[in-house]
Amino acid sequence: MNIVDAVVQGILLGGLYALFATGLSLIFGVMRLVNIAHGDFIVLGAYVALIVTQTLGLHPFLSLIIVVPVMAGIGYLIQKALLNRTLGENILPPILITFGLAIIIQNTLLTFFSTDAQRLSAGPIEVASIEVGGLNLGVLPLLTFGVAVALIAALEWLSFRTRLGRAFRATSDDPEMARSIGVSTRHVFALAMALCFAVIAVAGVLLAARSNFDPFSGPARLIYGFEAVIIGGLGNLWGTLAGGVVLGVAQTLGAQISPSFQILAGHIVFFIVLAIRPRGLFPRMD
Repeated sequence: MNIVDAVVQGILLGGLYALFATGLSLIFGVMRLVNIAHGDFIVLGAYVALIVTQTLGLHPFLSLIIVVPVMAGIGYLIQKALLNRTLGENILPPILITFGLAIIIQNTLLTFFSTDAQRLSAGPIEVASIEVGGLNLGVLPLLTFGVAVALIAALEWLSFRTRLGRAFRATSDDPEMARSIGVSTRHVFALAMALCFAVIAVAGVLLAARSNFDPFSGPARLIYGFEAVIIGGLGNLWGTLAGGVVLGVAQTLGAQISPSFQILAGHIVFFIVLAIRPRGLFPRMD
């Protein structure tokens, strides 16, 4: 039963990792951009939620009403003002820009919040659980997994059923052709980044409700998200969910061997998948 419980808990943990990774997958799929600051933006979203909850007295989940549009606006401005200027054949400039943003975010948060660990209080839901087949499943992890599935389903619908999604796909497939038919690729890229940051806001709030965070928590979130994207397949949102689940299950099974082996087990599975299938388990078909 311990193994079954570990697998189930790993699947639920994979929902959180999928949330970390969804924005990365979306941005890579639209503009082939690797955002080194992605994990730090997740932590920034958590701190924005912390400010909103402390200032207005809102429940962390209700704070999303404010945090999501604020983070989406930040994403739009960053893409419009900075990253659009660096996109091109050379992938190094945007990577350097996002690396610089990561350093700036970490040190700014350190200045205003110190190194003290923070956490959003979500109330009774933090410890609530339901029994299913002899297993106790946490309500918050179940909610996180459900949100991950719902967000990915919504993004898939947007990508294939809306005008904006068609603009995303056209710009991703052939930016020059998209520009020739009147699509403002810079605006499309900025909208894609805004959508990414909206997902980041949700991931940041759920992260902050589940665990402690501090100004330097971002790099670990980036690694988990990056590994989930690579395992699942670049640009494939449902593959990203699968990658998060694989990573989460690897970690919880590793913890059954030894608590110190938990994180390492996930990294080992990542490298195995990378060695066997460099494009991931479910790469997007171009």
